[in-house]
Amino acid sequence: MNIMLFHSTYGRRPAVHAAADRLRAAGHEVWTPDLFAGRTFETVEEGMACKDEIGKDELLKRAVLAAAPYSERGLVYAGFSFGASIAQTLALGDEKARGLLLLHGTSDIAPGVSVDGLPVQLHVAEPDPFETDDWLSAWYLQMGRAGADVEVYRYAGAGHLYTDPGLPDYDEEAAEATWRVALGFLGAL
Repeated sequence: MNIMLFHSTYGRRPAVHAAADRLRAAGHEVWTPDLFAGRTFETVEEGMACKDEIGKDELLKRAVLAAAPYSERGLVYAGFSFGASIAQTLALGDEKARGLLLLHGTSDIAPGVSVDGLPVQLHVAEPDPFETDDWLSAWYLQMGRAGADVEVYRYAGAGHLYTDPGLPDYDEEAAEATWRVALGFLGAL
């Protein structure tokens, strides 16, 4: 599979490179665009400030430009938290998208979006302050109405960005379970 993997608001940290290496070891080709132009952050607040400074439109433009050279191949879009929201937006707008892997995040769904059975897998903490139960229920229903084939995996007691070993949210057991399921999902596409 060809995978476009987007980083969180912490930036393109070592965990993003490690995830890409794990995916490559499983036989996938992976790109990890740097939407923050080399900047990484120690706190979510610093990362959110950078995201707001750059602006949503510019970040989406950067993501589209990063994916464009490879989209004809049929990409799987993937991302961590904020990067998952970017991945979702691109996948729902790319008729050649092969799949969508969301780690720790989702996004609003534009009205009238239609995908034909797009395989989608979401991995999220339970509870998650950024992905509340009410939000996730509404998101799931909207994705289904849009035509996506959605699987949701919840990890009780894990922190928001539980797959990043460099952050306080890290949960090794939940992270390894996530990667086992995600690699199976990608292998089946």
